[in-house]
Amino acid sequence: MSRTVTVDQPSSDMVINISLDTLAKQKQALVFCNTKRGAESQAERVAQKIKTNDTALAKLALDILKALPSPTKQCKRLARCIEKGTAFHHAGLHSKQRDLIETKFREGVVKVICSTPTLAMGLDLPAFRVIIRDLKRFGGGGSWGMNDIPVLEYHQMAGRAGRPGMEDYGEAIILAETKDQKEMRAEQYIHGEPEQIFSKLAVEPVLRTYVLSLIASEFIATYDGLYEFFGKTFYAKQYGDTTKLNNILDMMVQQLEEWEFLKVADSEVNGDFVSANEVRDGKLEATLLGKRVAELYLDPYTAHFLITCLKRATDKGMQDFAILHMLASCLEMRPLLRPRVKELDELVERTNKYIGELLAPEPSQYSEEYEEFLKTMKTAVFFQDWIDEIQEDVLLETLGIAPGEVRSKLERADWLVYATEELARILNYQMFRTPLAKMRLRLKHGAKEELLPLLKLRGIGRVRARKLHNSRIKSIELVKKADYATLASLVGKKTALSIKKQVGQDLAPEKVQVKTGKRKGQKSVKDF
Repeated sequence: MSRTVTVDQPSSDMVINISLDTLAKQKQALVFCNTKRGAESQAERVAQKIKTNDTALAKLALDILKALPSPTKQCKRLARCIEKGTAFHHAGLHSKQRDLIETKFREGVVKVICSTPTLAMGLDLPAFRVIIRDLKRFGGGGSWGMNDIPVLEYHQMAGRAGRPGMEDYGEAIILAETKDQKEMRAEQYIHGEPEQIFSKLAVEPVLRTYVLSLIASEFIATYDGLYEFFGKTFYAKQYGDTTKLNNILDMMVQQLEEWEFLKVADSEVNGDFVSANEVRDGKLEATLLGKRVAELYLDPYTAHFLITCLKRATDKGMQDFAILHMLASCLEMRPLLRPRVKELDELVERTNKYIGELLAPEPSQYSEEYEEFLKTMKTAVFFQDWIDEIQEDVLLETLGIAPGEVRSKLERADWLVYATEELARILNYQMFRTPLAKMRLRLKHGAKEELLPLLKLRGIGRVRARKLHNSRIKSIELVKKADYATLASLVGKKTALSIKKQVGQDLAPEKVQVKTGKRKGQKSVKDF
């Protein structure tokens, strides 16, 4: 059922007016915006119109700041919004911050969340009102520019309105500035038909991955079994042409065989000519390499790319930046960081500096691939800055990558480095396993190689490791020799006791003496 919502107009911003009206009714609202920046600025504008001194919100704001060792400008902006009962929510936030916002919204502490559409997908976070501010988004879909969002996406966002068991109804609100716009949007979204759903198997990397997985798990062992399985899928129903679908599967198998992930047994016949039917009579088997690729959940294309890089490294060697650029060049690392105009010259300089080391070749500057190559370079530069111990607030300022995106990229990088290590082991490239293992640890902790010995200790991250290293405690042996009070002043009493115990020196807590006011460890909340 659709109806017109009428509210007071204290502001020219309709979202502010509806949000304030929602608060006056002692209800909660979700506001959907089409960009991260739009969600942040909208939350700030709503917060500016709210007056409150809620102690629960003040405590939550401090928790938001403490989510990162060094709060970024984004963290501080979010904390200021939280103090007024509003928040912004998007993939750029640290996972701890997103969890805090979601939990406190469910508890009724946070009243208004301004979010990108990601909040509408898979999260149980209902509200009395859903305000859909933006019905257009920049992207492709036939033509680049601002395009209407799908009706299905509108339904997904509008479905967050209303809390079952708590309220009889909810309100999903589309904004319209004129009568004609109101009628057009109501017809398109409220009364419009949802778009057709398409099978994910239509995407080549997904289909390729499933073909290998089915054969590697021995669920399927013949071409006929492969045809029969995919013939029963939603993809086959949509595709319609069984013969063409089988030809696509044939090409997939042939490609996987060329990459040595599969082998077709008993398919040899006398003579030079082999018919398609004779080839299809063979048994499909995964090689040892193919089985491991399937177990790693890697797209076979990515696995082939990583193997190609390992082969190139036998001639070029495997330098740190080359590893990072290899990771950035994998399909799984998308979306890549987009270079800003002011960064282009520096990226070209870095390219020239490392060009002889790169394991993924540089395309011609005049080709269509070069723009994508610069994105991989910027992503590799981010990884390099991270392992050089650049703080997240600086990364946000210089490269435009938010803490949430940092964590997402690092999780994927960890998986890809481990996968590369496994491929090197199977292919007997033993000389590359050590540099890959070191890089995995450095990416995990965001630290230079000199800190690796200290990072083996539980409770020691890059900040504490750097403090110890700068105080000339650079190894496990020097941790053993270090005075307890010195360690406690650097990393805190509990951590000092813990690391002493880890190196075989168990000491009663009362024996650690720390002079008052001399502690150099973590800052208190008041320091923010």
